[in-house]
Amino acid sequence: MSDTMSPADLYRHSLRLLLDKDIDGWTALVDGDALFEFPYAPDGFPSRLEGREAVAAYMRDYPESIDLREVVGLEIHEPRDPDTIIAEWRGVGRIVATGAPYEMPYVAVVTVKGGRITRYRDYWNPLAIMGSPSDDAFADVTFFDAS
Repeated sequence: MSDTMSPADLYRHSLRLLLDKDIDGWTALVDGDALFEFPYAPDGFPSRLEGREAVAAYMRDYPESIDLREVVGLEIHEPRDPDTIIAEWRGVGRIVATGAPYEMPYVAVVTVKGGRITRYRDYWNPLAIMGSPSDDAFADVTFFDAS
């Protein structure tokens, strides 16, 4: 990773790290004082994470929860702010605990400064993979550390 890497290239690199299940490498892209926000976070999921350590704890169990196998349809939009991108894509894989298919649309607004992610607003909806409130298929699945 380079301080001269564009926000779009850094984001592409971050997705490659997720596909490789390299959570430590992915977390290394996050600034120590980063702010992560999840506007659609349901009860039991954090709506805000502050700092690299909080993000690392949140992402720690990602590969044991979601086996991300493919990033489909990645589109990166570059607004006026040269430090910020808007990324749209679909994650495809499987839920590790159940073997169920995983397919989730993502929209993320990401700001990068000094070669690190400083702000990340993730518009994914975890309820979409859990089914209806009466669906017990995911009752014992921990997708992320929500503490």
